[in-house]
Amino acid sequence: MSLEGTAALVTGGGRGIGAATAERLAREGAFVAVADMDMEPALEVAGRIERAGGRATALACDVRFPDQVSAMVEGAARELGRLDILVTCAGVLRDNLVHKMSEEDWDLVIDTHLKGSFLCCQAAQRLMVPQKSGKMVLVSSTSALGNRGQANYSAAKMGIQGLARTLAIELGRYNINVNVVAPGFIETRMTMQTAERMGVDFAGFKEAVAAATPIPRTGVPDDVAGTIAFLVSEDASYISGQTLYVRGGP
Repeated sequence: MSLEGTAALVTGGGRGIGAATAERLAREGAFVAVADMDMEPALEVAGRIERAGGRATALACDVRFPDQVSAMVEGAARELGRLDILVTCAGVLRDNLVHKMSEEDWDLVIDTHLKGSFLCCQAAQRLMVPQKSGKMVLVSSTSALGNRGQANYSAAKMGIQGLARTLAIELGRYNINVNVVAPGFIETRMTMQTAERMGVDFAGFKEAVAAATPIPRTGVPDDVAGTIAFLVSEDASYISGQTLYVRGGP
């Protein structure tokens, strides 16, 4: 799955799945722009990539805002020389039952995950369409199928799947592939927050999830990063508009 000579932008790249994805793409040969809301974690990941012999640059962006997204994509293309790959990992949680969920928490999650993915794809396609090539992978979740206490997150993650299917139809004629990965339980800061919300010990939480999973373990960020690396490679050049669940079972 060599990505030698390609240029990739990863949002939410400072932590969790985004960081693992940025590092995996760099190991495959891509020049990676690591974008995060906070510059510090983005710089840390970019530094790890460079110390390992890869090439990376760091950018700060809040994906809820069009002007910041445009500046991020233009800055990435300027630093990398072009843009071949977009991976949207930026996300937040504001879990609560529907009768307790505030409008602010609804808006924050929808705007970060769904609107943010739209804005990033819209900006990236402006570069990819003229060059008639590109790969986009948007990150959804098994929560798209519904999950207690996550009305905002579930709605956003299912919306991402519909967005990707539509973009695959619109952009396919320009040789741009758009796909989705939908992780199950992955050991990240977000799943730790979920355990805290539920008032359970994280180690016990992981054990319970593993016991209910056909492949009896919880996922780690590298499990998702490897799947994304495949989807942005030429090996996946005839795959578009698909959602691939990465959750240890059907």
